[in-house]
Parts: sequence; structure tokens; C-alpha cells
Amino acid sequence: MISSRFFSPGKLGPLTLRNRSIRAAAFEGMSAHHNVTEALIAYHTAVAKGGTGMTTVAYASVNKSGLSFEHQLWLRKEIIPQLRKLTDSIHREGAAASIQIGHCGNMANSAVTATRPLAPSGGINWYGPTIPRRMSKTDIAEVIADFRNSVRIAAESGFDAVEVHAGHGYLISQFLSPYTNKRNDEYGGSFENRSRFMREVLTAVREKLPPHMALLVKMNCWDGFEGGITKQEAAQTARIIEQCGAHAIVVSGGFVSRAPMYVMRGSMPIDVMAHFIREPFKRFFVKHFGKQLIPSLPFSEGYFMEEAKSIQKEVTIPVVLVGGMNSITTIEKAINEGFEWIAIARALIENPNFVNDLKNEVIRKSACTICNYCVAKMYTEEMACHLHQSNIPEALKPKIAALANG
Repeated sequence: MISSRFFSPGKLGPLTLRNRSIRAAAFEGMSAHHNVTEALIAYHTAVAKGGTGMTTVAYASVNKSGLSFEHQLWLRKEIIPQLRKLTDSIHREGAAASIQIGHCGNMANSAVTATRPLAPSGGINWYGPTIPRRMSKTDIAEVIADFRNSVRIAAESGFDAVEVHAGHGYLISQFLSPYTNKRNDEYGGSFENRSRFMREVLTAVREKLPPHMALLVKMNCWDGFEGGITKQEAAQTARIIEQCGAHAIVVSGGFVSRAPMYVMRGSMPIDVMAHFIREPFKRFFVKHFGKQLIPSLPFSEGYFMEEAKSIQKEVTIPVVLVGGMNSITTIEKAINEGFEWIAIARALIENPNFVNDLKNEVIRKSACTICNYCVAKMYTEEMACHLHQSNIPEALKPKIAALANG
């Protein structure tokens, strides 16, 4: 049995976790009609049973206007009993439960929300495609209140931590980035102004956070393109997050409406994505323009490590490393570089028992092929690894195989 520090208990704010592993907040696509489903409970319970220290329920919207998908979780008081069933099941397996809260901003889907998407500024978002409306001061205040209320719901539902999503080109990230924030009031222009919305959200969240709960914040080290948030501004972002009382920072990167593969690397299987899309127009749009809108980026294990090390120098709170943490070799390298916490996504989609299998030396590396089938599928259906799917259409199999580790 491996005796790496990775498998030893650690303190994360007020929490003590049994080891240094966190199931990253990767969208599950398992919340039909915005509810907790048996599939969502079963998956996170399996991850907990598989040895992970804390599992994160992903992509929960703080209100209806922040939803992208019909099968995305929406935090509201009516589902507290469902959420409690989920957290109780996770706790029985010895893991902590975290929930990621956010708002999709210009990535929201009006067919789901029944309203125009909100954004710092107007203009078309070709990745929807959507035409959002500029948020008023009233809109801003209401969304901040919804973040605050979501913390109350999370606490009442038995979660041990909340992760505020301030990255990947969703609403907080849209305010931070000059690419999407063209405002000329106190919420736009200078970095101090562009970061105001994030500060106000985090202040509201921290005020509502019970003493026994941990606060994590996911942020971008870089938006993934020139004209977005700079690496110097990312350092400032990290310092603000610490000043606002967060217990840890999850360092990621990328922008869903401009540089989506900077988030996860590899290639997006466009044919797979198009196959699962039900709306004819969107299916046509993705099939014919997807490769231009979602260009590939090379994958390597631990691909955010160097950027995260730069952020680590700016703060005293722990930096959680995410991005291609697929082998014990890369995990131990990260631990030796001073990272206290390792967040894992695709390896735990392929194998919820990944952490225990590493600890017991059943494996040293995930069997994940980085084909991103799970990502392409989760936009319209439940996430799943192609290695464990028996009903993949024959026409898609060679396309998936060509992407595997490519």
C-alpha cells in the first residue's frame, strides 16, 4: 500500500478530510428538471465509497436565470430534502460533501430560464448562441442575494463546503474579464471595478457561511486568450479571494465562450456532441461550426501546475490543483511541489474507485483516454465514460477511438 502524503488526513479550513483528494466540480448532467436524482446520489456515493476525501456536486445555479441546461441543478428551498438525502449518503461513506454554486451569465439558456440571459454587457455570445442583456444595479443586487441564499440552502442540506464558481467565463468571470465586461460604471473598466462584483458576492457568501463550513473559490489563472484576464490580474484575483475569507482557491483556466478546451485540454468530439443534441438548429450549428468554435489544445498531466504555483506564491491559503491529475506520479509530484489538495475530474468519471485503487496499488494511472466523450455527452445527457458504455452508436466508435490519447 502506498504511503504517500496524498492519502493522509488534512485540514481544509474548519474541515478535516481523510485524505487530500477532492472530486472536482465537473458537471454530471444528472439533475433532470433541476432536481437531485437517484443517479446523482449513486454517482457521488460511489466516489465517496471509492476513497475520495471530499466530493463536489457541480454547477448548481443560484437562481433560475443562471441555468444553462434542463438537467442542471438549481438550488431552491423545495429540494432541501433531496439534497439532504444526497449529503447523508456521501457522509455514510466517510467523505465530505461540497457544492459548487454559480450563475451562467451569458451562457444561460432562455429556453430553460424563460428570460434573456444576464451579462455584465450586451452583445452576442456565439456559443449559445445567446443575446444577453446588460445587468442593471437591481439585477446585480438580486444575484448577490441569491448567492447568499444558496449558502443557507447548502448549509441546511448538510453540505460541508461551498465552492463559488468565479472562473471559466461564467457570470463572475464575465465581470472579471475585459473581453465580456464593457461597462463604464463602478463594475467595469479598471480591474478594481471589474472585480467589484466578485468581492460583493464573496462578502455576501462569507457572511452567511456557518463556522463549520469551508469556502472554496474556483478562479482562472488565465482566460486562455489575449484580451481576457491577464496573469497579473489573476494574481490580484487570488489575493482578493483570500481577503474575502476563502479557505482555499481552486486554480483553473479557460473561457467557455472563447477558449473552452483551455479548461480541459485535448479535443472535443464534435460528432459525439452533435449526435446527442436534440434541437435541429443547434445540432447543425455544432456539426458545421464546432471545430472552429472549439479548437483542440494538447493534453498533458497536471497542465495547470505551473500557473497554480504562481498563484500559490500570492496567497497564504491552500491552492487546490486541478487539471489532468490522472496518475499517482503526477499527484505525488504536485504534493512534493507544496500542493495540499488535489482535485480530480475525468479519472473519477472513468472510475469512482480511483483513489482507493491508487492507495491499494491496484493501478498507478487512470484508464481515461482523454477522448472527452464524457464532456461532449454531459451537455445533453448524463455524463458517462465511453469505456463503460455499451450503447455507443457504431458510427461514433471510430471517431472516439481516433481521439483517445490523441
